[in-house]
Amino acid sequence: MTVNIGCCGFPVARQKYFQHFSVVELQQTFYQPPKRETVIKWQEEAPAEFEFTLKAWQLITHTPESPTYRRLSQTIPEKKKKYYGYFKPTDEVFSAWKEIEGVATALRAKMIVFQCPASFKPTEENKKNLERFFSSIEKRDFLLVWESRGLWKKEEIRELCHYLGLIHCADPFKDAPLCGDIEPVQKLAKP
Repeated sequence: MTVNIGCCGFPVARQKYFQHFSVVELQQTFYQPPKRETVIKWQEEAPAEFEFTLKAWQLITHTPESPTYRRLSQTIPEKKKKYYGYFKPTDEVFSAWKEIEGVATALRAKMIVFQCPASFKPTEENKKNLERFFSSIEKRDFLLVWESRGLWKKEEIRELCHYLGLIHCADPFKDAPLCGDIEPVQKLAKP
């Protein structure tokens, strides 16, 4: 088994980082995806074997009430706020996915992490939104990683991850992942 070690973001100059680490998780993509020219530059600067992982844009996972939206460079009109976050099956959420998909493709990223807020609870609506979202997007060869947070039961997480072909992300100091492997996961039939 290979273990890649890296940081969340570049804590030092990229060239120095590339000399010491083999992977980075881009936090910036969660707040506001960088311009395409920027990510192409990062990809070109990195060694061939270097791995980029990125967080999905908060417009997919978090509602506009989240304090994280303060770092968003665009203004969301009040009347449109209800269309963002929680994997809602809206044009706004799918447009945010297209943006992240483009960044991931430009970086040749292997993994995309969907980090949810604790307020994303295991309601029937949220479960349906997860199913609609992950059943609708083109996954390509990405490994899609879901960090549920909140009050989700282990069996709910395991079932959703198996059914939707997701890898469960857990804080290794608190829990072990419940489902998935870094090797490509296979989508299974719904239980």
